[in-house]
Amino acid sequence: MKKIVCWWSGGITSAVACKLAIDLFGIDSCQIIFIDTHNEAPDTYRFKDDCEKWYGKEILSVWNPKYKTIQEVWYKFKSLNVANGAICSSELKRAVRLQYEKDNPDIVHQIFGFDIMESKRALAMKLNYPGSNPIFPLLLHGMSKKHCIQYAFDNGVEPPSAYFTFNNNNCLGTGCVQGGIVYWQQMKIEIPENFYKMAEVEHELTNLAGKPVTMLKDQNKKDPGLVFLLPHPDYPFVKDLSMMKGKFPEPLMECNGFCGTNDLLLAS
Repeated sequence: MKKIVCWWSGGITSAVACKLAIDLFGIDSCQIIFIDTHNEAPDTYRFKDDCEKWYGKEILSVWNPKYKTIQEVWYKFKSLNVANGAICSSELKRAVRLQYEKDNPDIVHQIFGFDIMESKRALAMKLNYPGSNPIFPLLLHGMSKKHCIQYAFDNGVEPPSAYFTFNNNNCLGTGCVQGGIVYWQQMKIEIPENFYKMAEVEHELTNLAGKPVTMLKDQNKKDPGLVFLLPHPDYPFVKDLSMMKGKFPEPLMECNGFCGTNDLLLAS
């Protein structure tokens, strides 16, 4: 019997990918695993329960035992989000996935919920980690995130409530450090306590590191640079979110255990 590991991230695309894998390989061949950051929205666990009923199988939760909170990661490394990705994703997602793969050499394939907008991420995954033998059911079926949301509704499963505000369900306990400028503009309106707590974290980490530590970056080619949520008195030359123009929110990726890390770079 094949051992197929299906990575369930708490998001809608991974949830549908897991169901398609079960239909393809059979329920007994599939093991469904959730890498829990302990920084998820409460509705994620409601969604997990609903998916277990939908699948007819338990979703196993695993996590990095070295950390009790996501804040421990940030303060240990004095980092939030840099060019190579978010340190919390690397420590709380990617490291756990790779350790599980190492501890279970009998895994034949791994299922990931990349949709049709993420074909480059899928290609990078396959080239950089050929030993994972990845399968992407949503690509096979030509499904987008919108298709997945409708597919869940059609099967009597309500997607996580975060989708109706932020278009993803990543780390809503604090807010996703890779959410981007529009995401954090929305956060200030929808969950202001998260916004102001993370602004405080940015300032504290900046003071500890002796240099600006931010989640955001202005991608404007004419004037790129780091962006604080709120102005830091010691770094008046660094932009803050109030200086940034808003735009219509774009779809945001699910956190499948890579989430902006070097997994997304094609091997040279």
